[in-house]
Amino acid sequence: MNAVILEDKPETGLVLVNGNSYMPDAKGNLVPLEMITAADKLQDEVVRKIISFADDLSAQIARFRGHTMTDLGDFDALLAQEYNTKIGGAKGNRTYQTFDGLMKVTVQVADFIDFGPQLQIAKKLLDECLNEWAADSRPEIRAIITRAFNTDKEGKVNRAEIFMLLRMDIADERWTNAMQAIRDAMRITGSKEYVRFYKRTAISESWKSVTIDLAKV
Repeated sequence: MNAVILEDKPETGLVLVNGNSYMPDAKGNLVPLEMITAADKLQDEVVRKIISFADDLSAQIARFRGHTMTDLGDFDALLAQEYNTKIGGAKGNRTYQTFDGLMKVTVQVADFIDFGPQLQIAKKLLDECLNEWAADSRPEIRAIITRAFNTDKEGKVNRAEIFMLLRMDIADERWTNAMQAIRDAMRITGSKEYVRFYKRTAISESWKSVTIDLAKV
């Protein structure tokens, strides 16, 4: 006869079957409670407690961010209505500050950039430059090019090094064509708004961020 599950308690990890207590393991098997070591049961309890608090905090931060963006949006709309313009630059970056200059909120818009097939043309042209230049010349440029086109574990090129290449002024037609190919390869695939908070005790002091990132507390 099949067992009848009388009660499932996800907050404790227990499953009651015909009055007996079990805990499902990683494979989904129900293990009798008395067969589980005290250390494993304690670890399970500690992790569930922490995750419960983490879930609540995550939801609270999500609500806070939502309220923050709504408040700033309402303020932006008020300014737009009064002055027929909007705060911030072309990319949407903007800063809000208290009257005493001791608190501020910044909103920064970061673009997600990917590269099209033109990037391989750029790599070919840069390889031609490296092959023609003496092996012992311009070692710093050689290193940057190598790092720029070394893919990470997700198969993506090093964007920071790619942008560093674009800032270099080298009088070589192939280099110039390679830089143009990189610019043509760049495409914005999306964007995200980041909101940050800062305080200081006096105008002469440096800004200190109000940390919400758990890793930076």
